[in-house]
Amino acid sequence: MRLATLRDGSRDGALVVVAKAGDRRASAVSVAPTLQRALDTWERSRDGLEALATRLETDAAFGEPLDVKELAAPLPRAYEWVDGSAYPNHVRLVRKARGAEPPADLLTNPLVYQGGSSVLLAPTEPITLGDPAWGLDFEAEIAVVLGDVARGTRAAAAERAIRLVMIANDVTYRGLVSAELAKGFGFFQAKPATAFGPFAVTPDELGAAWRDGRVFMRLRSTLNGAVAGDTETGPEMHFSFADLIEHIARTRAFAAGTVLGSGTVSNAAPERGVSCLVERRALETIAHGAPTTAYLKKNDRIRIELLDEHGDGPCGAIEQTVIE
Repeated sequence: MRLATLRDGSRDGALVVVAKAGDRRASAVSVAPTLQRALDTWERSRDGLEALATRLETDAAFGEPLDVKELAAPLPRAYEWVDGSAYPNHVRLVRKARGAEPPADLLTNPLVYQGGSSVLLAPTEPITLGDPAWGLDFEAEIAVVLGDVARGTRAAAAERAIRLVMIANDVTYRGLVSAELAKGFGFFQAKPATAFGPFAVTPDELGAAWRDGRVFMRLRSTLNGAVAGDTETGPEMHFSFADLIEHIARTRAFAAGTVLGSGTVSNAAPERGVSCLVERRALETIAHGAPTTAYLKKNDRIRIELLDEHGDGPCGAIEQTVIE
């Protein structure tokens, strides 16, 4: 099942169900007016949403044409947006480039930060450059939307809380990161609004590619028409989403509608490319002593999509342009 949010002039938009081909939509407001309401009442709303999805597949006359530009983020605002760092290769590369060792507990204690969730960008919404010295970068990720999670939830039970899967562009101002972290209090200005792909899909929509709390597909990032990365999302995801849920729920509970990110998808094999420019710059620094790749500039275009073995993208694509 694929869900999306249609812009309707309200803050939270209107919930729609999307055909597997991504070309048609059907209003779901009779079941739940918004995705957040559907998540709040998931045990009751899921059957009604699945009935609409089935009708879209079996009745060619049902529904309306879909224009992705009419869509907001699946959750235009969320109660919480928590991002992890489940791919150790990303941390190792960035640390090595600046002559620093990775954390001693890198493989046992997940890294997470809490981002801004009151404004989440649509899949085609522009990215604001700001001051070029801030070092604008994209970060291609996978994210899941959670149902209610009790404090103390363990990984063995955590996967039951995963309702939906999405893709994300966790935009970062790299030039602001170091000064903020030096304060010992985490990111804030370095992390502007995050963009999400148009469709939030139930894990069963991914078939065998969803297993062990991970997505086993390819996450492709294209910058100005050239492939920057075509990374494998499953094999090198050290912490599963279930592991990340256990970690964040150690001391607190989370409400339905919480979004949890994987962190930048990163592979050790150079031929897989990169899911962010800071990794490319790190590789250049390690090899040549200094980076040569510039960060994003005005009019740059970034496309991010999660692809299955047939080249289909169940979550749709993020397509953004950098503006001043």
